Amino acid sequence: MSSRRPRRALRALIVVLLILVGLAVAADRIGESLAEGQLAKSAADEAAKYDVTAAETKVEIGGFGFLPQLARSKFDQVTMTMREPEIEKIAAEDLTVDMHGIHVPREALTGDRSAAVTVDRADVKLRLSPSALARLTANTRGIDKLTLQTVSGNLVAKATIQGLNVSATVRPEARNGRIGLVVDESTLQGIPEQLRGTVGAILSRGIVVPELPFKAKLQQVAIEGQSIVLTAAASNLQLSGA
Repeated sequence: MSSRRPRRALRALIVVLLILVGLAVAADRIGESLAEGQLAKSAADEAAKYDVTAAETKVEIGGFGFLPQLARSKFDQVTMTMREPEIEKIAAEDLTVDMHGIHVPREALTGDRSAAVTVDRADVKLRLSPSALARLTANTRGIDKLTLQTVSGNLVAKATIQGLNVSATVRPEARNGRIGLVVDESTLQGIPEQLRGTVGAILSRGIVVPELPFKAKLQQVAIEGQSIVLTAAASNLQLSGA
């Protein structure tokens, strides 16, 4: 009889521990869900200051355990995703912001607007169609009626430049906050040899990039499938607060 009691006591202890762990996990998830909702609102409000709106904004808190991170008022990583965002009334496909080192006072999670949420670093990725990118050239000097489309993984530009109808494969690249279109001159069609340099120079002046959320600075432009992806970075952000 005496040998069974310790076993029963051990089983009871294990059951109690499992219940406590379950309660802790439930509390962790509930707290995380509430925090994500509040942070999503703060991030969306901040993005709106840059004329950025979206059909939906979601926030996901990363790192190990919500409650331990909350206890130190710092989250390791928070990812914000905006579906169908509009930047300066130009429709994009999605916007992702990976934030690292997020300092969140507990008051901010309850909606206190005077409590500042600060972020050490943010990596911004904006995905948009070639046609949306072309709309950004509406006020670019020397380029008229520009259209962009992806063909077999390449970006093809068609435009009217100095009265000439131009068609060429171009490579987008980041240039001091602009998107330069580097022309593959071997693909220029119907352009006299002496004018190819002029056409290339005008396209390479680049597209003015609208002000990105959180004052992120453009770092890279890439073609992914049928989309153009702009990658930017920002540091020392403030998402909310007076």
